[in-house]
Amino acid sequence: MTVEVKFFANFREMAGEKEVCIKASNVRELLEKITKNNKNLRDELFSESGSLVHFVNILVDGRRVETLDGLDTELNEGDEVAIFPPVSGG
Repeated sequence: MTVEVKFFANFREMAGEKEVCIKASNVRELLEKITKNNKNLRDELFSESGSLVHFVNILVDGRRVETLDGLDTELNEGDEVAIFPPVSGG
C-alpha cells in the first residue's frame, strides 16, 4: 500500500523533506523504510532496544497508533501517517 508520510518539527528537518510517499503494509515496515538510510531519524524514533521512543507521536489518518495496533497497525492505500514530537507550550 502506498501511504503519505508527513514529518513535523525536528523530524521534518532530519528527514530533509516535508512529506514522502512510501509503500508499506504496516507502521513498523514504514518506519524501517524511512529510517533505513537516516541514522539521525532512526536514533530519534527508536531506543537502543529497538522500541519506539515513548514521546514520539505517530498518527494514521488522525488516530494515534497506540489506540490502534501500535507498530503493527495495518496501512491501507492512501492512508496519511503523521510523525511528530510531543506538543508542548503554554
